[in-house]
Amino acid sequence: MKSTILKLLFLVAIIPIYAQNTIKGSVIDANSNEEIAFANIYIPKLEKGTITDENGKFTLTKLPNGKHTLVCSFVGYETQSIEINLPNDTTIDISLNTSVFKMDEVILSTPFHKLQNDNVMKVEQRKVSDLKSNGIINLSEGISTISGVETISTGVSIGKPVIRGLSSNRVLVYTQGIRLENQQFGDEHGLGLSDAGIESVEVIKGPASLLYGSDALGGVLYLNPERFASNNTSSGDVNFTYFTNTEGYNSNIGYKSSSDNFRFIFRGSLAGHSDYKTDDYRVTNTRFREQDFKAAIGYHNTKFNTELRYNLNASQLGIPEEVGLQSLDKTPLLPNQNINNHIFSSKSKLFFENSSSLELNLGFTYNDRKEFEEHHDHDDHDDDDHDDEDHDDDDHDDEDHDDDDHDDEDHEDEEEAALHMKLKTFSYDLKYNLPTLGKFETIVGVQGMSQTNTNYGEEQLIPNATTNDVGFFATSHIHFETIDIQLGARYDTRNIDINNNISKSYNSFNGAFGIKKDFGEHFTARLNIASGFRAPNLAELTSDGSHHGANRYEIGNLNLKNEQNFQIDASVEYQTEHVDIFANGFYNSINNYIFLSPNGEVIDDNPVYLYSQDDARLYGGEFGLHFHPHPLDWLHLESSFEMVIGKQDNNDAYLPLIPANKLSNTLRVEFEKLPIKNNYAFVKLQTYFDQDNVSAFETSTDGFSLISAGIGGDFTLNKKTLSVFVSGNNLTNKSYINHLSRLKSDGIYNMGRNISLGLSYQL
Repeated sequence: MKSTILKLLFLVAIIPIYAQNTIKGSVIDANSNEEIAFANIYIPKLEKGTITDENGKFTLTKLPNGKHTLVCSFVGYETQSIEINLPNDTTIDISLNTSVFKMDEVILSTPFHKLQNDNVMKVEQRKVSDLKSNGIINLSEGISTISGVETISTGVSIGKPVIRGLSSNRVLVYTQGIRLENQQFGDEHGLGLSDAGIESVEVIKGPASLLYGSDALGGVLYLNPERFASNNTSSGDVNFTYFTNTEGYNSNIGYKSSSDNFRFIFRGSLAGHSDYKTDDYRVTNTRFREQDFKAAIGYHNTKFNTELRYNLNASQLGIPEEVGLQSLDKTPLLPNQNINNHIFSSKSKLFFENSSSLELNLGFTYNDRKEFEEHHDHDDHDDDDHDDEDHDDDDHDDEDHDDDDHDDEDHEDEEEAALHMKLKTFSYDLKYNLPTLGKFETIVGVQGMSQTNTNYGEEQLIPNATTNDVGFFATSHIHFETIDIQLGARYDTRNIDINNNISKSYNSFNGAFGIKKDFGEHFTARLNIASGFRAPNLAELTSDGSHHGANRYEIGNLNLKNEQNFQIDASVEYQTEHVDIFANGFYNSINNYIFLSPNGEVIDDNPVYLYSQDDARLYGGEFGLHFHPHPLDWLHLESSFEMVIGKQDNNDAYLPLIPANKLSNTLRVEFEKLPIKNNYAFVKLQTYFDQDNVSAFETSTDGFSLISAGIGGDFTLNKKTLSVFVSGNNLTNKSYINHLSRLKSDGIYNMGRNISLGLSYQL
């Protein structure tokens, strides 16, 4: 396979240049006929765009022949998607209608890159800048603000996405166009990504194995990196956010530039946080540090686009165990994780004269994970700061805390990591977009990966193993006047070689069918039916030892089968000039759902839990209303409710880690006639209901309500834009425990009141 890929890359490199086209046009307000300056013009298929000048004019050059979709968007207006056919269409004039609802965006996680309004599959998308304006500390916290998505958290530094009740290896994460592999099976293994340099987040809720293969059984979290600068432009920015609760900061600086053919991006970020505070105490060892560097370089001409991206994320994460030392230091105590995550990606597109194209994505991720434990063999040392009594003593001064932290760092240098794993993953994704045949758009492709896990520490969570995947798929989008249909099929096979003496093979055939129907101008309905699968992971197959974080002894099962699911999604949306109403419902049936259950035995003072399988089902949905009353053009009222229920089939027992039902109400104002541009203010009330539908080894959780508020806008400083926001979360300093907090079993509260101040300056 590798030799085939090299040949394709060589072919791409020597392909000749064909006819070049230029499009010129203008963008105006449909009501006033006034020019719209700085509107975005973008062709998703070519990943090429520009902005209109001060007179609303634009020019796009070096475009290949064929049919393309041009997208025009600007804040406060409806996004327009326009089909162009080159070389025939060389001039285009665009009229935009005003809109009080959010700007429609191109969805990149689905194969045909449609606007959400044109997409058959309902996909949630949020800009990271919008998430950050809510005062989020990291990306994991931010995604939990998306409807139908929550986070399993260990403090504030470690979070795992939950989509409609499914998490860990049942949710696939994509970044830089490739799958992210970072030992996501572990309870205390977070995303390992910084929000710096990520433009938007997309969430596919439901099985996406047709597009992504194994591990996309529950859904996909798709992270879009920031775009390159428009042709012949350069820009830079500096960003800083301060958080009162952790006395922490997130900061990053970036610069990007593009010429006619070449373009590049550089971005670096630093973050540091102390232990988070509740109303009564700081939660010991929830502190963390993170360094992140992203770089990208691209080349494009009429027939060929290519880009290379690299991301290094280096983090030190404390693992909380109890409430002890009260400190504002940002260096993690023991136990902690030291993780270096390297992501290399390459994306190349070749465009042919018949409007077809070939796309090749290559990726390599290198996850180097070390975990350090508390040392118990230092009794003969003079340093008594690590005794359990001292850890429970809250009367240490800050100077002693600093000494403790330096001692911990010295111990880490002297001691080998108790757990040290290196996970190396090479992935490939080759797609061919066939020429458009009438109403049909079709894509065929092959995807796969080769992965090795190697242990170097004294402890072992999972054995040394090699995993190889390959999958073949085809999908089509069929356009009619008021109906769109999407369908496809896929076959996958996975082989796992464990310690060179055990080999397990899994395969699965999956399909998907979706239909979108427009009923007049205001009403749209979608129905999607899809199957998905997940092969058992190494922990489920081979565990045989104490899981200290969960206080249980886990025993794997080499006889586990594929999880296979079948889900039905239905959604309806009604939208007028002043009202937007949506309802999404789903039913998810999973065969051979893998779960842990106790068998009544005890080993090493820990209860024994076995990995077993049973059929399961999950159902629920999200419902919402956005009301913009006339003539109060500055006022927005938003309300949404989300719920999910998960049960086993054989005994009707509830599944673990199912989020509580949640109701969100937001009052938001935006004033047009102020010198502060893009201004806003909001107040939000989130109500989490009691969660009594719990599994056998969970406890129920009381409901709670949280109030948050924020204000922000853009100023002009030295002819550049300065964006400022102030946001407050849990303003009443409520003491509460989220059902998905891994600190719940210890009775440790989630974060108390936090005020954040954010600044972003365009250089």
